[in-house]
Amino acid sequence: RFPLSGAHLAVACNQCHVNNQYAGTSMDCFSCHQTAYERTTNPNHVAANFSQDCASCHTTAAWQPSTFDHSRTRFPLLGAHVTTTCTQCHVNNRYAGTPTDCFACHQADFQRPTNPNHVTLNFAHDCTACHTLNAWLPATFDHDSQYFRIYSGKHREKWQSCATCHVNATNYQFFECINCHEHDKTRMDDKHRNRQDYQYNSQACYRCHPRV
Repeated sequence: RFPLSGAHLAVACNQCHVNNQYAGTSMDCFSCHQTAYERTTNPNHVAANFSQDCASCHTTAAWQPSTFDHSRTRFPLLGAHVTTTCTQCHVNNRYAGTPTDCFACHQADFQRPTNPNHVTLNFAHDCTACHTLNAWLPATFDHDSQYFRIYSGKHREKWQSCATCHVNATNYQFFECINCHEHDKTRMDDKHRNRQDYQYNSQACYRCHPRV
C-alpha cells in the first residue's frame, strides 16, 4: 500500500519500521517527518499551525527544496513576489488573514521617497497606480493622458524629476512652466504680442497650451 519512490528508495527499513514493527506501520508522512516539521523555522510550521499533510509542499524526491502552490490562495505570486521569502510578508509567522493590499507590506517604501514625497502629498495607498509586480522601481505614472504630456510631445526628456515642474513639495496641484522657460521671456513676449489675454505665468501657459 506504500510503494517506495524518490528518496524513500534509499531509506533503511528500520528508519520507518521502528522496533521491527512492520504490520500496521503508518503511511502518514507526519509519522516519520514530525521532527523535520517541528524543526522548520522559515516558515515556522508549528507556530503557524500548518497542516500536517506534508505532501502539500514536499515531494518524495527530497524534503528540500519544498514548494507551495500559492496560486491556490487569494494572492497568487507574480513578478518579484515569486522570489520573496515567506517571512517578508508573513511577519511573526502570521499566515492566516495576512493582508493582501500592497501598502500592508510596502508602507516603508511608501514613506521613504522624497521626490515626490508620498506622505506630504497624501498619495493614495494604491501602489499599483505607479508600481508594478516586477519591481518597485522604476515607477511610472500615466501623466500624459490624465494631465499633461511629459513622456511624449515637446516636453519628452526635458525634465529630470517631478520637482522640475512641481516646485511645491507639499501640493502637486501647483506647477511652474517659467522655471524652464524664463530665459525665453523676451521671445515669448514677442510671439504673443497680439494676444490681449497673454500673461507670462504658468497658469496662463497651461490654459492656452494644455496638450503641448
